[in-house]
Amino acid sequence: MIKVAVIGPESTGKSTLALQLAKHYQTVWVPEYARYYCSYLGKDPVLQDEVNMFYGQIALEESLEPLANRLLICDVTILNVKVFCEEVFNECPEFIIEEVKNRFYDLYLLTDIDMPWEDDPLRGFPHRREYFFERYKKELEALNATYRVVSGLGEKRLQCAVRIIEELKGGEITS
Repeated sequence: MIKVAVIGPESTGKSTLALQLAKHYQTVWVPEYARYYCSYLGKDPVLQDEVNMFYGQIALEESLEPLANRLLICDVTILNVKVFCEEVFNECPEFIIEEVKNRFYDLYLLTDIDMPWEDDPLRGFPHRREYFFERYKKELEALNATYRVVSGLGEKRLQCAVRIIEELKGGEITS
């Protein structure tokens, strides 16, 4: 099983790309649990909500993994919870930090900020995309994770991601 995580700043096409990749590879994708959780929350999340989203994302990923066709595409990971906790609450529970270090993905696709911002009531940092891009990059480097930046609009973005995954499958990508 190859696990690929699509991460990056808000409004960079993560969900669209994850779904496109799942269709391309005829496999399942793990949607972003926080999007569903927050759409029903009706208020700004508090730290306990982030903890709930942490557990929800893990449960969703683990429940869908057996259905994958040798490749699991994850639309974000618990790394998003860690970053959000640290940015919004200036703290993150230690068990989340530890799980981020211990949860392995074969490849992270870091979505570039080369797409226009799309308003969404669940998004809150339109002027900080460059900051968050660099923040995710540093987080991945601190994890010594294998990652590649995915750029381009529309079909070009998908083709870029497929090319990267094919290199991984061929054993050409190393940390």
